[in-house]
Amino acid sequence: MNPQNCLSSSISRRGLRRSCRLLLLPVFLISAPIIFDYEQAKADVTAVSDLVIAPNLESFTLDNGLEVVVIPDRRAPVVTHMIWYKVGSADEPEGQSGVAHFLEHLMFKGTTTYPDGAFSKMVAERGGQENAFTSADYTAYFQRVSKDHLPLMMKLEADRMENLVLSDEVVAPERDVVLEERRMRVDSEPGSRLREAMNAITFVNHPYGSPVIGWQSEIEALNKDSAIAFYDRFYTPNNAVVVIAGDVDVDKVRELAAETYGQIARRAEPGARVRPTEPPLAGERRIAVSDPRVRQESLSQTWIVPSQSTGSGTTPEALDILAYVLGEGPSSRLHKSLVLDKEAAISAGAYYQGGALDDGRFGLYAAPRPGHSLEDMERLIADELAKLLETGVSEEEVERAKNSMISSAIYAQDSQSGLARLFGSALTTGQTIEGVQSWPAQVIAVTPQDVEEAARAYLTAKPVIGELRLEAPSEPEAAQSDTKQLEDKS
Repeated sequence: MNPQNCLSSSISRRGLRRSCRLLLLPVFLISAPIIFDYEQAKADVTAVSDLVIAPNLESFTLDNGLEVVVIPDRRAPVVTHMIWYKVGSADEPEGQSGVAHFLEHLMFKGTTTYPDGAFSKMVAERGGQENAFTSADYTAYFQRVSKDHLPLMMKLEADRMENLVLSDEVVAPERDVVLEERRMRVDSEPGSRLREAMNAITFVNHPYGSPVIGWQSEIEALNKDSAIAFYDRFYTPNNAVVVIAGDVDVDKVRELAAETYGQIARRAEPGARVRPTEPPLAGERRIAVSDPRVRQESLSQTWIVPSQSTGSGTTPEALDILAYVLGEGPSSRLHKSLVLDKEAAISAGAYYQGGALDDGRFGLYAAPRPGHSLEDMERLIADELAKLLETGVSEEEVERAKNSMISSAIYAQDSQSGLARLFGSALTTGQTIEGVQSWPAQVIAVTPQDVEEAARAYLTAKPVIGELRLEAPSEPEAAQSDTKQLEDKS
């Protein structure tokens, strides 16, 4: 396995601008306090109403169905080459959870032309970087190299689209690697166990309820046959998108794509990505994970809401702005109320996960200060949500959110790999290039009434509630711990 392999949650437009804000955080920490200028914010947003994300982007489709997106960026002689397959954990056969991620690992094992991990060795020898990640809706592989090595990267990636070689001797040890990865990332992490459990009770019929890495018993049953069957069905050019961003010429990329990917036949017809729908369920859904390793207790609430792909009109952008108003940043309602005014929480916030092929999620969370309980957090969150539903949102709050969102989108275009990820994730989750490019205009079009309607439509239902609690160790465990401390001191 390539040691850089990883799981990935959906990468949304909001995730991209959040990354940008994190990069800018040190500047804010050492700068003078920023006072929000409402009129200036309105002027700033209006001034970029014609902003287009990656305006120099070009795309084309090969005869075999492979879509290619090219984003020229000549500021440095490097290039990011990514291939995105329209398949993730939500497309797995019943009883084979984890096979998409398992195959991601196995793709680095070798082909008939380049066996025994030669791919990764050739990337490293040329000073390049590579990685791969799996989500519920897509699997992606990428390399970042000097532009001179792009032809080789395309040749290597095209080769392993059709010539993967697997044997029991390779598959069995890699299955153990994935099981160990699950033990480290999920089983030994209370927060990860809570997120997995919340997903399972949020999506009781839709495959989003299964973990990307898979359930342990089903990972243990995966083998060479299941991996190859998945590969043969989904790893075909008509089910993939290649995104190339960097110091490249579009005509040259078109020529290279024809010489490499264009030589691969359509090996399968995966068909429409039809998944079971999530039925409305009555009653409360609540789960708690208690563990002595918990460092900070927390409360999480989740609603199923439309995503960028399933939402109509301005609903996805309105939900994005709603999350910003409620819980993103120091001026958000939850932070001001729970953290600053009442001093009941050490953190509180909101998020909108809209980058899914099917419906997404809207979440609220809070972590109590000493002396306050999770029950306090639930009550205070409910109070703030009720206040928003009763009195609505102000035009100033909405303009502030728009200004921050669009400013971050502008800065995010400085990231070559970020743009490649943005378009790759969008095109594998039912969105279009034009939809991504016009996102700033879609945000500007949102009104306070749109935000209020989104809140009333989706946040008045009972949420799924998750509690992360500190569990004191049992008496024998505590005694053993005390004995160990005494031994260490002696």
